[in-house]
Amino acid sequence: MKSAFPALQAPRFLLPLNAKSRTYDRRSFLHSPPPHKCILFQDSPHHPDNAPEEKSHHVIHKYFQDPKKVSTVHNAVSPLSQEIQDIVPQKKPNEKVVTFLGRITMQKGPEYFVEAAAKVLAKAPYARFVMAGSGDMMNQMIRLVAERGIADRFHFPGFMKGSQVYEMLKASDVYIMPSVSEPFGISPLEAMQCSVPTIISKQSGCAEILDKCIKTDYWDIHAMADAIYAICTYPNLYEYLRDEGKKEVDAIKWEDVGLKVRRIYEEVIKQYNR
Repeated sequence: MKSAFPALQAPRFLLPLNAKSRTYDRRSFLHSPPPHKCILFQDSPHHPDNAPEEKSHHVIHKYFQDPKKVSTVHNAVSPLSQEIQDIVPQKKPNEKVVTFLGRITMQKGPEYFVEAAAKVLAKAPYARFVMAGSGDMMNQMIRLVAERGIADRFHFPGFMKGSQVYEMLKASDVYIMPSVSEPFGISPLEAMQCSVPTIISKQSGCAEILDKCIKTDYWDIHAMADAIYAICTYPNLYEYLRDEGKKEVDAIKWEDVGLKVRRIYEEVIKQYNR
């Protein structure tokens, strides 16, 4: 089948960037003439003519780029394979599972998840919390869980990959990503694909394109706990976020991302050839 996106040779006057690489010491291109246009993947949804913020702000100010030359493109998610769709959720009827899945590092805000869990369990002892992943703060989080007296309702299953990730997501009633800093954050989209109500930090890149989820500041453990408790307690809220969240993420397609990138290339080529 013929591709909808014929190959385009990248012009020298267009510089694609990935928001996950934000080490300001990597500045070799600053010694070359500035590009005609930058494409910033994954971060701010703002049009180049608007005042950019969040991570696109770094591209403009750290690399001295003209805001009018910065365009942004978000990530998408691929449709779930039939194998993943066929995974049967392993849930207990009288228990609510709240999941954090990712690197257990400062960037991901794991301590805020633990503190929110302690507050939820004071009102909802039937909840169970899972921190899946590994990282340099794991032992610290294990100690914090013990200090808060919630170790009997908190689990550390370790690093997960492949189908294990989706088995964990499908077994969850709430997914939460309390990241302190997150260029984009694909895991909430994957959770919403699996019909899991999701809570994300306002400081994450994906917060700029997702509406059918609950957003809190990463540091606001009270709001985070309230959101977890509400989803676990009120069926109407749970069902709304479950159904509408899946619809929203299913509409975020890589084909649309590809078309947007192609339009940017065509626009730059058109301007350059004038």
